[in-house]
Amino acid sequence: MSYSWPILSTVTFLPLLGALLILLLRGGDQSAFRNARFIALWATLITFALSLILWRDFDPLTAQFQFVELRPWLGPISFHMGVDGISMPFVLLTTFLMPLCILASWIAITERVKEYMIAFLVLETLMLGVFTSLDLVLFYLFFEGGLIPMFLIIGVWGGARRVYASFKFFLYTLAGSLLMLLAIMAIYWEAGTTDIPVLLTYGFPAEMQTWLWFAFLASFAVKLPMWPVHTWLPDAHVEAPTAGSVILAAILLKMGGYGFLRFSIPMFPLASAEFAPLIFALSVVAIIYTSLVALAQEDVKKLIAYSSIAHMGFVTIGVFTLTMQGLQGGIFQMLSHGIVSAALFLCVGVIYDRMHTREIAAYGGLADRMPIYAFCFMVFTLANVGLPGTSGFVGEFLALTGAFRVNTWVAFLATTGMILSAAYALWLYRRIIFGKLEKASLRYIGDLTWREIAVMTPLVVLTILFGFYPAPILDVSATSVEALIKSFNASLAAAEQARLALVP
Repeated sequence: MSYSWPILSTVTFLPLLGALLILLLRGGDQSAFRNARFIALWATLITFALSLILWRDFDPLTAQFQFVELRPWLGPISFHMGVDGISMPFVLLTTFLMPLCILASWIAITERVKEYMIAFLVLETLMLGVFTSLDLVLFYLFFEGGLIPMFLIIGVWGGARRVYASFKFFLYTLAGSLLMLLAIMAIYWEAGTTDIPVLLTYGFPAEMQTWLWFAFLASFAVKLPMWPVHTWLPDAHVEAPTAGSVILAAILLKMGGYGFLRFSIPMFPLASAEFAPLIFALSVVAIIYTSLVALAQEDVKKLIAYSSIAHMGFVTIGVFTLTMQGLQGGIFQMLSHGIVSAALFLCVGVIYDRMHTREIAAYGGLADRMPIYAFCFMVFTLANVGLPGTSGFVGEFLALTGAFRVNTWVAFLATTGMILSAAYALWLYRRIIFGKLEKASLRYIGDLTWREIAVMTPLVVLTILFGFYPAPILDVSATSVEALIKSFNASLAAAEQARLALVP
């Protein structure tokens, strides 16, 4: 469907209008703080409503980019935006979670409220830009620009070690992305353009593909994060405010997986096929190692952070199987994890706001005082484990099915991660929710408020809905995934024919 107005740009940049309105607010009293909260909430809600229009009018039967906007910008760099079946679900996930983050910060953030809301609105625009950019330079600007507001969110509103965690997050991700910048320059010198749709059909030389693939891997592996460049994530999660952890786990980590799908596989298919075993090995190590580390944690947030790294291992395994099941499983797992991990960090934020501690030993028996909270936490814990009937099962099952078709040992070893996830997740739930309410500090703890119920309810509904009815996500991405596999196989076939032609 064509529009007489640039709807994709409107969705992407509308949060900046909300940030500007908050910037114009005068004073630092409670009235200004309240107005800043409401402006941020309405800006994110309107953005979400507009993204639903995109979702409604999106045609899942074509692999072409839709809602395309193309304008000259800086020389060979163009303002080129559009979405396909791979990027559209991530746009909706981003706009869906942002209002929940604003609501989750309603009471928890009491200092520099205006600046906090501005940082989140700017971050939303930058995250949406990553998923809608169709120019490599534009993508890179959005991809790197997101570091700045998240750096501030962790460093200003984080915990006791917030400065250390924010700098570690910034330096790790920046270092990896600098190699990607060099690769983008090499791509332009080779192809003469930075337009992504053109580059998706460009045949890079095999040797060049290897170097470009590793340069992009350096950035996406840190962002995802993959073992062994994952050490920044637990520190960032522990020190970030609740909403910061939500966005970090639900959206920013997914940019790495999205990068593999958008660039590494379609642009560098020969290198992707050659180094897929390397990705499988790193992913299996990540799943098993970080699951074992999670079992030893005493901090709730750190346990969930290591859990996120393990679940991202299923994503990379599924994506690099280059099968229909594996690719759709990887995409579904990213979206499911975006919902479930966001919900788990929100659950941690609920009890942290009441008790101001994340130590697992400080809790126990909360089912007696917080039955609604116990139910919500149970749903998300079971989804994190991958219980059938929850969204967590669908993505992992498809990814493992794809892995089994390619390498049975990879599938077998990755499956042990599901067993370990059940161990640490259910152990955490038992320690916090069940048992006797013996600690005096917990005897008067209150259950979820109406605001917290409003935040949790849509997450519970989607977790269960997508567990029984995953079609909305699978159908939207199916055509684009099929086109990606077809293009990948054609590139491999052409390379094989060229090789055979050289054989005397």
